Amino acid sequence: MTRAVVAGIGHAVPPKIVTNDDLSKLVDTNDAWIVQRTGIKERRVCAADETSSTLSIEAANEALQDAGWDPDSLDLVIVGTVTGDNIFPATSCMVQDAIGARNAGAFDLGAACAGFIYGTAVAASMIESGQCKRILVVGVDVLSKYVDWTDRSTCVLFGDGAGAVVLEGREGTDRGVLETVLLSDGSGARHIILEAGGSRYPITGEEWKSKNRHLYMAGAEVYRFAVNNMGDACLRALAEIGMTSDEIDLFVPHQANLRIIDSAADKLGLPPEKVFKNVEKYGNTSGGSIPLALYEAVKDGRLREGMVVMTVGFGAGLVWGANIIRW
Repeated sequence: MTRAVVAGIGHAVPPKIVTNDDLSKLVDTNDAWIVQRTGIKERRVCAADETSSTLSIEAANEALQDAGWDPDSLDLVIVGTVTGDNIFPATSCMVQDAIGARNAGAFDLGAACAGFIYGTAVAASMIESGQCKRILVVGVDVLSKYVDWTDRSTCVLFGDGAGAVVLEGREGTDRGVLETVLLSDGSGARHIILEAGGSRYPITGEEWKSKNRHLYMAGAEVYRFAVNNMGDACLRALAEIGMTSDEIDLFVPHQANLRIIDSAADKLGLPPEKVFKNVEKYGNTSGGSIPLALYEAVKDGRLREGMVVMTVGFGAGLVWGANIIRW
C-alpha cells in the first residue's frame, strides 16, 4: 500500500521573546504564578509585519530544503490556521505563490490547535488514495494579535509560531502516517471563541463593536475537556491500529499547558523520557504547536527515522485528535 511518509520538516518563530517578567509589567502576575499553573517561561510574539503567511513561508521553505525537493513537485499546500492573514483569500494561496509551488492546489484548514493533526490526516488520505504524490502541510497561528494583553488569564498562555512537513507517497515501506483519530464536540464552541469579525458580526456592520474582539477562553472548562479527552484520543488511535503505548517511542502532544501534557502522559503510562515538551519556551502556539515540537524533537535527536511518534491536539471547536506516525 501507499503510505504518506514525512520527507522533510521546517519551522519558523518570531525573533521577539516576551518573558514572564515582561508580562508582570503589563498585568498583575509574576514568573512563579505563571510557571506553577502552565509551565510557560516565555513565548515568541510577532511584529506588525510578521503574519501567518510570513511564518508559513519560512517554515515551508525549510521543509522543502530538508527534503531536497523542488517546490514545483508539490501537488497540494495545506495550511492549518485560524489566524490567516485575511478572511479571504486563503493564507495557503500566499504560501503556494511565495514558495513557487506552481503546480499545487492550496487550501486552509480551520481546526485551531488541532490544525496540524487534521491537516496531516487529510494529506495522508489524499496520498493514500493516489490523488496526490507530494503535499506540504503547515501548522501556524499568530494568536498574539488577538490576545487582550490586559487579561492575565489569557495573555500569559499564547505565543506565535509555525511548523511544516512535506509528505510523500511511498510504496513498500513501514514508515508514514499509520493511524488517525479525529473528533469534535461543537457544544463546547463557546468555550474558546473570537466573536467579532466573522459573518455573524462582520466589521462592515455596527453590532461587532459591542462584541469581544479578543480571544476568549473559559480556562476551567477547557482544562477539564483537555485532561479528559487527550489521553482518550490516543488510546482510541492505539486500539484502532492494534498497538499499545509501550510501542510508542515518543509522545509529542499539543504544547498548551504542562499539567495537561503530564496528565495525558500519565493516562498512557508513558515515562518522562518518552514525552517531548517545549511549552516553557513557546507557550501555546495553537496550530504551530505540534509541528514546532516535532521539529525540535528531530533536531535534538529525540525523533529519528523509524521511530513511532504519537501526536495529539485539542482546541477551539471543540476539536481534538491524534496521529500515529512511523517517522
